[in-house]
Amino acid sequence: MTEIVFKRKAYDQMLLWKEKSQGKSALLIEGARRIGKSTIAEQFAKNEYRSYLLLDFNKVPQKVKDLFEDLEDLDFIFLFLQTNYRVKLYERQSVIIFDEVQKCPLARQAIKYLVADGRYDYIETGSLISIRKNVQDITIPSEEYSLPMYPMDYEEFRWALGDTVTVPMLRTFLEKKMSLKAAHQLKQRELRLYMLVGGMPQAVSAYLETNNLSEVDLVKRSIIKLYADDFVKIDPTGKTTKLFMSIPSQLSKNIARFQPTTVVGNINSERLGEMIFALEDSKAVNVAYHADDPNVGMSLTKDLSRYKMFVSDTGLFVTLAFWDKSYTENIIYDKLLSDKLPTNLGYVYENLVAQMLKAAGNELFFYTFPKDEKHNYEVDFLLARGSKICPIEVKSSGYNAHVSLDAFCEKYSSRVSSRYLIYTKDLKKDGETLCVPAYMTGLL
Repeated sequence: MTEIVFKRKAYDQMLLWKEKSQGKSALLIEGARRIGKSTIAEQFAKNEYRSYLLLDFNKVPQKVKDLFEDLEDLDFIFLFLQTNYRVKLYERQSVIIFDEVQKCPLARQAIKYLVADGRYDYIETGSLISIRKNVQDITIPSEEYSLPMYPMDYEEFRWALGDTVTVPMLRTFLEKKMSLKAAHQLKQRELRLYMLVGGMPQAVSAYLETNNLSEVDLVKRSIIKLYADDFVKIDPTGKTTKLFMSIPSQLSKNIARFQPTTVVGNINSERLGEMIFALEDSKAVNVAYHADDPNVGMSLTKDLSRYKMFVSDTGLFVTLAFWDKSYTENIIYDKLLSDKLPTNLGYVYENLVAQMLKAAGNELFFYTFPKDEKHNYEVDFLLARGSKICPIEVKSSGYNAHVSLDAFCEKYSSRVSSRYLIYTKDLKKDGETLCVPAYMTGLL
């Protein structure tokens, strides 16, 4: 099965880097495994340069890695690479790609000197790139422009299906606060397909080529296995892998925070912090932290000990939720396709909203505060917008009560701009709350 090259929004950001940098920085594309970093880097090199040279550090021989041990003679290094790979490099017209650069830390360190030399442009791709074991013995170059990349967002997914109209139309409806009426059910059905397939390019390719969700599920299982193996490499105890695999079960409990001790037992806070850092840095998960002071600048008061974790791709989440069952037993596929997702599976929508908000450039925060002696109010997500914040409550059904949202807005009325309920019904106003269908989440 061949992977199709899809249109990605990151491409436009790469064009901006090339235009503004003019060789003064290297581009570092960071993201989880299998989200299309290598594909877009090579596509960009083919389209935007006279020639390019690709060094995949998963495959290059040791003699190529050894080149970066001594940077005294850059002329020799460039001559060797051109001869070895039979590619002619043209000054200020060629780019060298360091693919999976975390596999060769000295190559990453060399970026400082290669950029200063100025002859060529450089694009790096990497996963798990700032894990301590990969950078502890090198100097991290300051001459890097970092571009975070995520699984295909909802608009990119629609593009892959040949639909360039839906998302701009949804943006117009949201701006005018207009209901979609008859079109809503179709748009909701299209979103459910995105939830099942997800945004991993290989999974989208499998769907387009086979129109078979069991084939898509097999692809997603192979990616999850790859992630799990990666975590074992950085944590041979297997505890980091267990934390990753437990994300659906943790969300299904509808608890106010992720409870790692129920998964890996008692563990000291420093070690646990390293494990969460590894997961977050892998970009395989999205982490929402509790904002102790829900105001602009929430990152200054985030509580690192109170967090929720989501899988970075909801398609992978759906497969992971029923990891121990075959595709035919995965009730989420059946229920989502028929629009009969039970309330106890609403955590799928919470993962989706986290993914869509993150892909739109938002950091993830949530907030809880006491309702009575035994219960808390919880606002699922908080967005910073200008000098105000926008609280969000997520519902997996059409039920449009928003008690926690109302209590929060009363408590922090001077801080709140817009307030949103994200749910599965059509767009409408309910007092001061805008009830938004889930497919509009990325537009908020």
